[in-house]
Amino acid sequence: MPANRSIEFFDQQFQKQAALGENTLNPFEQLAIGYLKGRVLDYGCGLGNLAFAAAERGCSVLALDASPAAIAHIQRRAALDTLPVEALVADLRDYVLNEDFDAIVCIGLLMFFDCPTAFKALAHLQAHVREGGIAVVNVLIEGTSYLDMFDVKGYCLFSRAEIETRFEGWEILHSEFSDFAAPGGTNKAFATLVARKHRGRNDQAIAT
Repeated sequence: MPANRSIEFFDQQFQKQAALGENTLNPFEQLAIGYLKGRVLDYGCGLGNLAFAAAERGCSVLALDASPAAIAHIQRRAALDTLPVEALVADLRDYVLNEDFDAIVCIGLLMFFDCPTAFKALAHLQAHVREGGIAVVNVLIEGTSYLDMFDVKGYCLFSRAEIETRFEGWEILHSEFSDFAAPGGTNKAFATLVARKHRGRNDQAIAT
């Protein structure tokens, strides 16, 4: 996998968090957990806190991330706790899914790709949500001024309307904007959306 500043940044962060035993769900994961059932994809899973919370509630989870440290941690924990969580290291910029899911969660990931790649990945995820299934997507948006974690070669701060626009035709269950203070007096601005795929929808999401 090519060197990537964002992957290196988070690989180091995940190693520290795993050593400290940080297993608490963040606010976006706390929102997502109530919507998850059946077969779940955690796309950009980090340390897998949401994946394990879902598995403890009876879900079967595929957890994907580009961080070797995060995936190794999840694999050890899944074996120890005997929970149905499969974890794989994956380059999510062009990862091809070979199954559909009752719920797909993508929290805090897509903005680390350049915009064409982010939009293509989102369309691919949408296509692999089963009819009646749920997508939970969270991204950084314009107004974010904390950029230390980004790869300078390419990232994508979504516009405020971008996520809802790309879920046109889905049932929007929840949509919100939130801001968090970041180091150096900077700001992280997020958009979070939960949507249900209509039954009978032949999803051909916009990829550009």
